[in-house]
Amino acid sequence: MKKLGIVITDGVGFRNFIMSDFIPEATKQFDSVILYSGLPIHAYDAISQSNITIKELDVYIESKPVWFFRKWKEVAHLRKYKSFYGMKDNLKIGYPKNNSARALLVKLIYFVTRFVHSDNSILWIEKLQFLFFSKNKITQSYLRLLEEDKPSHLFFTHQRPPFLAPFLYAAQQLKIPTSTFIFSWDNLASKGRMLGTFDYFLVWSRLMQSELLHFYPNVSIEKVKVVGTPQFEPYVMPKYETTSAEFYTKFSLDANLKTICYSCADVSIGSNDPIVITAIAKGLRNNDIKTKAQLIVRTSPAEDDSRFKSIREEFPEIFWNVPKWILTRENHAESWSQRIPSEEDIKDLRSLLEYVDLNVNMCSTMSLDFMLFDKPVINTVFGNPENGLYDDQRFLNFDHYKKVVDSQSVTIAKNEWELIDQINIALANPIERIIQRKSMIDLQVSESLEGTSKRIALTLKNILE
Repeated sequence: MKKLGIVITDGVGFRNFIMSDFIPEATKQFDSVILYSGLPIHAYDAISQSNITIKELDVYIESKPVWFFRKWKEVAHLRKYKSFYGMKDNLKIGYPKNNSARALLVKLIYFVTRFVHSDNSILWIEKLQFLFFSKNKITQSYLRLLEEDKPSHLFFTHQRPPFLAPFLYAAQQLKIPTSTFIFSWDNLASKGRMLGTFDYFLVWSRLMQSELLHFYPNVSIEKVKVVGTPQFEPYVMPKYETTSAEFYTKFSLDANLKTICYSCADVSIGSNDPIVITAIAKGLRNNDIKTKAQLIVRTSPAEDDSRFKSIREEFPEIFWNVPKWILTRENHAESWSQRIPSEEDIKDLRSLLEYVDLNVNMCSTMSLDFMLFDKPVINTVFGNPENGLYDDQRFLNFDHYKKVVDSQSVTIAKNEWELIDQINIALANPIERIIQRKSMIDLQVSESLEGTSKRIALTLKNILE
């Protein structure tokens, strides 16, 4: 029997692999499917999954030695590739600003990895990290679980969460082949090390394939499969379609006006969001935006809308889309990871992408979402080290986003005057960058959205043959 184990780590993985067509397609290709969940089982209550087995993973908390070696290999990886701006930026941000016991250990790691950061040294440190899993009671429960289930293949839907490393260790001890999906377009060129060493890798595009081979030189090209991404598959699934009339009614918008959508970052990097929203709202109010238009703001799924209370009061004419993501577990170390989307929210997002006329965001993946519907995109980066705002202009130098900027598929607004000017141009001539947008989508997502889940399921099946 061919038995596929699927590891879902968080709400975004839930969206990508549970709310797409992946599970139905996987059950066609495998004799049985077991879902190992980092979310509580009740998160799946509203989803019809009668043909799979769902098992909730015990929550693993890192021991001090595991944390130390995990931190070491991540910093060493950033050191090795610090010529990439994103890696260098994360290296800089991660340096401690105090002298607590943990901070001193991190400073020690920073010092040693200045001189020792080869791939072989990183892999050696990873072996030390994984050695400390063996006696852990959670690891032992993972071993018993996998021994009982005996999956033919274990597919991790995210390559980074450190709390899943002991589950990977358990699979390795039992000699179960493993694969992982590279979660997001920025993960390879700006983030730290993967949680461990996998046998196979599934990636969005040929660009991402080449990036993986560069950052992980011990991986051979035969082990890296280009499959596209299920992140965007709901946009071609009939169950998430809505009509334009339903869209305008749902959000109380005027169908006779153009619609601008501002999509927020989360609070950790989106502290300039209120400034940009205010600039657009004033531009509409004062008729500096020449086309008659309305503004709808979509907040981040990782948080509620409480930080925008004063803006909502000052500009009651703004419309709001607060994503309907449900918190499935309280008191979790990474509470944002325990939020899952509702079907209603995916419909809302798709309708925004399809029916608004222009998107504004701060260097987000949402740029790609709107480009898939051929909508013009403006990226706002109002902050720099000189003006006292959060320095979001540095993201323009991150390797994954520099490609977007260089492609001219978006425009870049560094202040409110540039923003208003670009809004006027985009609303007056929305097809101006249509060729550049298509080229960017082809670069970042090498496969068609249709059939993404089937492609992934077939790829996993073929790995076993």
